[in-house]
Amino acid sequence: MIKLFKYLKSSIISIFVIILLLIAQAALDLKLPDYTSKIINVGIQQNGIENAASNLITEKTYNLLPFIMTEEDKIKLDECYEFIEKGDSRYSKKYPLVKSENIYLLKKDKKDKANELLKKPFMLIYSLTHMDTKKFNVPEGINLLDMITMMDDNQVKNIIDEFDEKTEKLPDTSLTSLAILQVKEEYKHAGIDLEKFQINYIAIAGIKMLSIALLIMIVSILIVFFGSRLAARLAKTLRSKVYKKVVYFSKNEMKQFGTSSLITRTTNDIQQIQQVVVMLMRVVFYAPIIAIGGIIKTYNSGATMLFIVGFAILSLIVIMGSLFIFVMPKFTKLQVLTDKLNQVSREILTGIPVIRAFANEKHEEERFDVANDSLTKVNLFVNRTMSIMMPMMMLIMNVVCITIVWVGAYGVDDGSIQVGDIMACIQYAMQIIFAFLMISMVSIILPRANVSAKRVIEIIDTENTVKDPVKTKKLLPDKKGVVEFKNVCFRYPDAFEDVITDVSFKSVPGTTTAFIGSTGSGKSTLINLIPRFYDVTEGSIEIDGVDIREIDKHTLRNKIGYVPQKGILFSGTIESNIKYANNNISDKDMELASEISQSKEFINKLNKKYDSEITQGGTNVSGGQRQRLSIARAIASNPDILIFDDSFSALDFKTDAKLRKDLKKVTKDKTVFIVAQRISTIMNADTIVVLDEGKVAGIGSHDELMKSCDVYKEIALSQLSKEELENA
Repeated sequence: MIKLFKYLKSSIISIFVIILLLIAQAALDLKLPDYTSKIINVGIQQNGIENAASNLITEKTYNLLPFIMTEEDKIKLDECYEFIEKGDSRYSKKYPLVKSENIYLLKKDKKDKANELLKKPFMLIYSLTHMDTKKFNVPEGINLLDMITMMDDNQVKNIIDEFDEKTEKLPDTSLTSLAILQVKEEYKHAGIDLEKFQINYIAIAGIKMLSIALLIMIVSILIVFFGSRLAARLAKTLRSKVYKKVVYFSKNEMKQFGTSSLITRTTNDIQQIQQVVVMLMRVVFYAPIIAIGGIIKTYNSGATMLFIVGFAILSLIVIMGSLFIFVMPKFTKLQVLTDKLNQVSREILTGIPVIRAFANEKHEEERFDVANDSLTKVNLFVNRTMSIMMPMMMLIMNVVCITIVWVGAYGVDDGSIQVGDIMACIQYAMQIIFAFLMISMVSIILPRANVSAKRVIEIIDTENTVKDPVKTKKLLPDKKGVVEFKNVCFRYPDAFEDVITDVSFKSVPGTTTAFIGSTGSGKSTLINLIPRFYDVTEGSIEIDGVDIREIDKHTLRNKIGYVPQKGILFSGTIESNIKYANNNISDKDMELASEISQSKEFINKLNKKYDSEITQGGTNVSGGQRQRLSIARAIASNPDILIFDDSFSALDFKTDAKLRKDLKKVTKDKTVFIVAQRISTIMNADTIVVLDEGKVAGIGSHDELMKSCDVYKEIALSQLSKEELENA
């Protein structure tokens, strides 16, 4: 998969945008538990009062503060509050108490400072005000706080020091909770509706949560949008690169990979990669971001909670790693078996006529079942193994929840943690585990996509054995269409011996060179060397005085009109197929090519004539018609060299003879090569090359070979009688 990242260079901006959006989403996701905690801790338990920084302090309470605060702290507190004289119309509507009493209002941006200063004093005031006075023999109607105002400074200092000593070990949350009780007293005395205050706080927090959820939705949509575009662009790039590579493959590379495998790699494998890239951008990049953020947030809630979450993450990593190691080899096998199934399916579908002709359907069904069952077994094994992951994840998730609640309960009991903080910790843990859960989902397809990536990269990185030269040579204009074989030898890759050995001959424009020999003698292999479908192992082939290995492949093949053994047509029309090699030819030239190839007669019988549809592979026309249209296509390209690789085999003798007769009209200045099995097709050729087990058994005209070449004479007599040969 890593090798694929170099193809994402053009999408670097998109990746950067996606990462920024993922960070934004993680920040927003981690914000929600904070609001959940605040709604429970502040909104429900504290009536919407966040801390000891009361917005309003009555004059009576404010005047008590100097007795229980240091002079320095009192000066700081005076900087935080503004004195409002009774009757001030500016505040009478919001604070009805102003009508009858003086109050002190909190200044803007002083809340945090006031909270630190008032936390302990407010707690002390509330405790002394509501403490049972009977234990201290205090007269009825007087509380302990009133008594402090009557004491001297040393007595007060001793009481405060003793109070500080007792509250020193109390958690900050407990101090704040007790201080808030006094803030409630202040608000009640001021006539503030605490229920309304609480509802407003919860409503505002809820609106903020809904806004965050809306932002998360928008960000998620943008991430999916950019991620999908990036993955689609990568898939397009890979398909393009694979296609361009395959188009220039020689027959060696085509045999190495196989057609079925190339189709699978171009479609299924690239689709696997595309799906994983989307998931990588959406999930795998997001998981570490949310995990780091969640760990930081959990740490702020307490080291014990962090230990629980850390143990859960470690467990998840161990489970995922073990499954990866165990299942990864099976994914490689899975793709190989997919190739095998495609190969068998393709072979059966293309060979249906033969299968039916020999009533061999049962055998082919069994062959398909073997390939299908093998793939199914591996698929089931992989899916069953990976399905274990989900229950394990859910078990870890539930254990973490229970553990956090268990540990948190003790914290709530001793006042070190609040209920809302426990809820927040559970949410942080769920976010972290859910992120790893999503990674585990990706891990199901990641190994397979990794195998797919290797298979696609294998094609892209494969070096073509037939390469264009670094420096090309120009063809000699005075030798247009001259082809010369010089001691040519050829051996297939990994073969033990040559299939073509020491072949030498020369063909010039206006002549026809024919090749004949027994099956497997190397006729088609020899002819395939001219357009460089293979490269010669030894010797050289020259066209127009230049070694074909020193000519640009495009230039070389533009000079050649090639008709393969099997007529291949493309989906479209008859016109598009004839004009395939040269779309700029006139309709007149197209009709001439079809006339020479003996195609015009059956084309004119069709309703739409040249606009008649041709299905994929030309399956809606006969074998002979396919062959004639293939010949018309080669003639229409008007090349210097024409190669017919056993291209007349599907034609009857009459059509064959007429085609070769008409062909001479347009090949006066062209070099023609014909591979044939029938003596009647080649006996009028200028030069006949007889091949026997890859070696030249004889070269000459028909009459010369009948006298000098036993191999040729044997082939000729096996097809025609002596009288027919003499008459011919």
